[in-house]
Amino acid sequence: MADLITTLIHHPYQPPAGFAAPQPGVFKASTVFFPSVDAMRQFDWKDKTAYTYGLHGTPTTYTLEERLCTLEGGGQCLLVPSGLAAIATVALALLKSGDEVLIPDNAYGPSKALAEGELKAWGITHQYFDPLDLADLAAKITSKTRLVWLEAAGSVSLEFPDLCGQVRTCKAAGVWCALDNTWGAGLAFKPFDLVPAALPALGVDITIHALTKYPSGGGDVLMGSVVTVDEKLHMRLKLCHMRLGLAVGANDAEGVLRALPSLPMRYRAHDDTTRKLAHWARQRSEFAQVLHPALPESAGHGHWLALCENGIGGAAGLFSVIFKPGYAQAQVDTFCDALKLFKIGYSWGGPVSLVMPYELAKMRSSWPQHLQRGTLVRFSVGLETAADLQADLAQALQRLV
Repeated sequence: MADLITTLIHHPYQPPAGFAAPQPGVFKASTVFFPSVDAMRQFDWKDKTAYTYGLHGTPTTYTLEERLCTLEGGGQCLLVPSGLAAIATVALALLKSGDEVLIPDNAYGPSKALAEGELKAWGITHQYFDPLDLADLAAKITSKTRLVWLEAAGSVSLEFPDLCGQVRTCKAAGVWCALDNTWGAGLAFKPFDLVPAALPALGVDITIHALTKYPSGGGDVLMGSVVTVDEKLHMRLKLCHMRLGLAVGANDAEGVLRALPSLPMRYRAHDDTTRKLAHWARQRSEFAQVLHPALPESAGHGHWLALCENGIGGAAGLFSVIFKPGYAQAQVDTFCDALKLFKIGYSWGGPVSLVMPYELAKMRSSWPQHLQRGTLVRFSVGLETAADLQADLAQALQRLV
């Protein structure tokens, strides 16, 4: 008879099959057992029909990947530790020395930093293009261009580009286009089917998503995804993903799975409150400009209207303001410090509203013509009531006097 410790390690009990509950199980593993040597030699992690090693997937991560494919309208999904890791995975899988990547000038800052740092050091060049000028994008695509990044809406200043036109420009030039779809969350529009009546379908090649934001919804998970529809492109990304050893924790995957069913309701709540606050902010004399895609005067409003409001709908939970030039940076900082419900912090998509001042001049190649001069502050609207958040903004603005 085996020793007690050995028996505990190799205990014969197996729970009965057929357990069903609202949430899928959480499977944690590095080592995965094979039923036989023959099975070990035949199992292939790449097609997700079997399990070979925890790094390559578990029932928990497979389930999350499939649900994210449904959310964004894709066919295959990879999970990575953050949204930025998703951007980096795409770059490492598709670019080599001598290639060039194009990035919108209003892109997520760390994406630009990656291009200016590691990619440049590896011999991969980059150019920034005006996201509101299709001709500028077309002119900057060269024989070296392999990848074009797109954002809708743009980071911080929230311009909404002619996304359909951008995709058509990339397709005509034969280059991959990848969209940071964190803002849209798979709910504002369908990135792989931008024009439902179009045949063949008009859509991006790749989406990345910072699941840290709306899908997790709690401000307590770091995770990203890479979704595709083309199997060959997916496999190229997947093999790079494997070689980089990227994986996510089972409990983090559980957190996103738990939050996904409430995503549409939360997104609508963020959207509704944000629109109310943006319209209120337009009436305030302290602001030279309010930036939000649903406002008629915002850059790219017509493109947002055609793709989102007249389609699935949605404008997310972000808006920005530009203070009038008469307000010094110190005064704007005092305003941010005076806020009580809006906490100072990066990210968005959680229950708590956030505020962050930005030095836009340091983030752009030049000051955009459609933006007024002044200090920009971005708000991430949480799930608090609109009246309470408006009152908080109003009391903090009194500190500017």
